[in-house]
Amino acid sequence: MSRADKMARFVAGAGLDPANIRPLAADASFRQYFRVTGQPSHVLMDAPPDKEDIIPFMAIAQHLNNLGLSAPRSIAHNFEDGFLLSEDMGDDTFTRLLDKGAAEADLYSAAIDVLVRLHAEPPPPTITINNGPDFSVPPYDDATLLGEVCLLTEWYLPTCGINISDDRIAEFKAHWLSIFDACRVGPKVLVLRDYHVDNLMMLAGRTGNAQVGLLDFQDALIGPAAYDLVSLLHDCRHHVPPKIEAAMLDRYLAARPELDSTAFQRAYTIMGAQRQTKIIGIFTRLWKRDNKPAYVRMIPYLWDLLDRVLAEPALAGIKTWMDANIPRDMRRKPLPGSDI
Repeated sequence: MSRADKMARFVAGAGLDPANIRPLAADASFRQYFRVTGQPSHVLMDAPPDKEDIIPFMAIAQHLNNLGLSAPRSIAHNFEDGFLLSEDMGDDTFTRLLDKGAAEADLYSAAIDVLVRLHAEPPPPTITINNGPDFSVPPYDDATLLGEVCLLTEWYLPTCGINISDDRIAEFKAHWLSIFDACRVGPKVLVLRDYHVDNLMMLAGRTGNAQVGLLDFQDALIGPAAYDLVSLLHDCRHHVPPKIEAAMLDRYLAARPELDSTAFQRAYTIMGAQRQTKIIGIFTRLWKRDNKPAYVRMIPYLWDLLDRVLAEPALAGIKTWMDANIPRDMRRKPLPGSDI
């Protein structure tokens, strides 16, 4: 049976008409999304089970909803075939609202308040899905953080024609491992990891934290609180003005007076360097491995963000390594062969 036939069978089994399936979106993974029109409409996730898993999405969504936040509620699922039908949150992503002239401060304040609420709760090491299996939330440990930044050396450098020795790569890893502990300020939290304007929505008819719809959190880990603030405020999709960034950090810290603000600011800066380094590697890989070239046009701005945070004294070793191995004039140029 074809993938399309399996999808139609799943939708029909949920009491909906497969003729109403409409393409909605793809993302940077192997997942695809569809809208099943009707009253009400629903969103269908197609996650091929040999490449994706719907269980993390369902588990994290359930946890978020139990906190009074707004993640898509599951309507029907098929673990074996990798299909999930959930509520449709509409089309009002923060990205679209900002493009229409919505007030940045209002949207970002709402997003910060959601993080404050999320971080007020101890992260769940295990989530039992209603009528489903248990899911253990992985840790955002040193091995994971290091593996992410190494995407720069594995994908970006070879694409740029930069060949470096194993000794230089070992130096790169050692610099990062020496600073990861400084990212861990305050209790560990549930890190959603892709907390940015494309994955946040404003939901009509809901108030408070519930008015912010949350998407794309299936890769959540238990780790540093600063990470999702970086995702939100060091965003290559929407360039956040420095005044807004500073105001949002102040808003978060005011709501969490138990944190050492100086240490948290340092953690935020280090996490910014880690995330931008990782994303440069990921966007290169999306082009070279997955034939998704649209992301590489964001790399020069990612370098702007990265160079800015590398002024942090704690990152001096990383800055020295970058300057010695990646020419500064190369960082703002299109990747060779990318035609952007």
